[in-house]
Amino acid sequence: MKLSKFRYCGFRRVAAAAPHVRVADVNFNVDRIIEIIDSSFSDFCSLLVFPELSVTGYTCADLFLHSFLIENAERGIRRLCRHTDPALNPGHESIRRLHNLLLAVGAPVKVGNKLYNCAVFIRGGRILAIVPKTFIPNYGEFYERRWFESASGMENCLISYAGESSVPFGPHILVAHDGLTIGAEICEDLWTPIPPSSWLAMSGADVIVNLSASNAVLGKQRYRRDLILQQSARCRCAYIYASAGAGESSTDLAFPGFTAIAENGAMLSESDIFPEQDSISGQKDFDKKQIDITENIPTAFADIDAGRLQYERVRFNTFTDIVNRDSMPDVIIVGHSTGYHEFEDRNIKKQEDYDITPITGMLHPTPFVPSDLSHRNENCTEIINIQCHGLLQRLNAIGRPKMIIGVSGGLDSTLALLVAVRTAKMAGMDPSEVIGITMPGLATTNRTHNNAWQLMSLLGCTAIEIPIGDAVAQHFNDINQDPQKFDATYENSQARERTQILMDYANKVGGIVVGTGDLSELALGWCTYNGDHMSMYAVNTSVPKTLVKYLVEWFALKEKNDDIKKVLLDIIDTPISPELVPAKEGKDEIVQKTEDLVGPYELHDFFLYHTLRNSFEPAKIYHLAEEAFDGRYDSATILHWLKTFYRRFFNQQFKRSCLPDGPKVGSVCLSPRGDWRMPSDASSAMWQKQLEEIEKDFKN
Repeated sequence: MKLSKFRYCGFRRVAAAAPHVRVADVNFNVDRIIEIIDSSFSDFCSLLVFPELSVTGYTCADLFLHSFLIENAERGIRRLCRHTDPALNPGHESIRRLHNLLLAVGAPVKVGNKLYNCAVFIRGGRILAIVPKTFIPNYGEFYERRWFESASGMENCLISYAGESSVPFGPHILVAHDGLTIGAEICEDLWTPIPPSSWLAMSGADVIVNLSASNAVLGKQRYRRDLILQQSARCRCAYIYASAGAGESSTDLAFPGFTAIAENGAMLSESDIFPEQDSISGQKDFDKKQIDITENIPTAFADIDAGRLQYERVRFNTFTDIVNRDSMPDVIIVGHSTGYHEFEDRNIKKQEDYDITPITGMLHPTPFVPSDLSHRNENCTEIINIQCHGLLQRLNAIGRPKMIIGVSGGLDSTLALLVAVRTAKMAGMDPSEVIGITMPGLATTNRTHNNAWQLMSLLGCTAIEIPIGDAVAQHFNDINQDPQKFDATYENSQARERTQILMDYANKVGGIVVGTGDLSELALGWCTYNGDHMSMYAVNTSVPKTLVKYLVEWFALKEKNDDIKKVLLDIIDTPISPELVPAKEGKDEIVQKTEDLVGPYELHDFFLYHTLRNSFEPAKIYHLAEEAFDGRYDSATILHWLKTFYRRFFNQQFKRSCLPDGPKVGSVCLSPRGDWRMPSDASSAMWQKQLEEIEKDFKN
């Protein structure tokens, strides 16, 4: 992805590193920080975070009381400012990094007669802000109050430091940089009941950095990691954590070195604790030869999307609800937004000439389906339980009636049938109280018909076959429809005839019709209005198509009956089709393949996820899809089906406005009573126009 597209999509690369230190050797420590700044590890980074007291080392103990160490720490900060000042380094090979890079470095800072444990923000040769630690631990192995003052109750002020006057100093400061708003807390701050980051996030910070020096104790790593994830989730923020490691004194403690980047409850990148030889965390997409300086150093980097985080805060409208707003501290914002576009140099390439490999979970081509097998199986188990318990509750509420399902031999009806049989067993009902009806029509193939019949029989359902050919032919005659005209009337008449049979049979036996349609079909409107989109309870209504086959596979892998397993696996391998248009005479094959008509479901599910879950604009989804499906679909194909997606998504809302009840199983749902409320006559013009602009650029 070109850097310009990367930034247009809202991504910012952030990083954390825990370099080797020598306790109380400021020059050595600053050298190590500079080496990381100058290495390709920091390439394209907007923000680079180092550990607590990284300029001096955390374990200096009573040496912190020596003015000589504190003065040298100040000189070390000044040296970092000079090194990162583009004006002072016009020939520096990494001048492009220096211009856009914000550093967060740990140092002891003396203000008046008090010493503070601080995060120092440096950009472009200037100190933007200094944030002191609020909660000073003085228990167990920690006795920081011996040296450092707390920032609790402190008002923001201006100080002179490292050759600069009027440096903002205080605990309630945010730094605006490169489209990000950044707040800082230091180590123990995270472990308190109300961390400073909670207030900072509510005041506008979408990124929190934590400069830490957290020692290793049995069981502590898991708890520490959970704290990072939970705080990033509660604050709807990116949380960048860098903890001290190699070189810190081992007199009484061991410091493992740990870096991590979480975003809204998800871990994007993290290092191992006590990294092994040649271990580089988070560097999978980088050439290891180019980043030798970070070998054996705990490092993490990730691409975060501040725009998505802001959307999350708007969507969860309780984010800024507090009981007493007067209790919030007054926060100031320093710095300004900067970007590569503000800097040009004739000796370096312009930004559009740089390629960058995004390393974000948003580039997963199947966002509904985890790539990790154990995670996927765990998700499948939970989803099936939600489906079954939702259906069970409905059955219990209406007297446990029989369940009627139209079984076609395709994936969706197979999943619904499996869920119904499992639910019947949970309810103490016999599987025979699940009535499967196969309704061969004008284009049904032997493969799907046989699979439907075998599956119903093997599962112990009551299996019924009701052909629809004669009824549809009579209907064609009644409405004067040419039976050789394979149009929407031809197709929808079959779907509505099947629904009529199911509804009427349910009335006959006092049962309910269990719907089979899935989330992807509803998004595209690939269902017949008042036909297969209607039922008394729809168990698949929020299951996307890309996930349906894995849920059926979950059943197959757990199935002990080899015959059932064989049928399920064959259904998984069957092309997706409504089987409404017949093959040529004498042929028994599926000719109407859904994905040939509406597009690949993996693309549409990708579009759907980022449209609903992240509220991304069309251009951003297009660029993300280019990366996610690189080598599988070309740009023109992606653009074509994205235009189709928006057209159908908007035009087919009327079908979603009257959906039957069904359980929500994931974060994306189209229920008109819950997650998605949209006028049926909304215009897609703005969305399509943006894609047309992309198409013009593409053709040019």
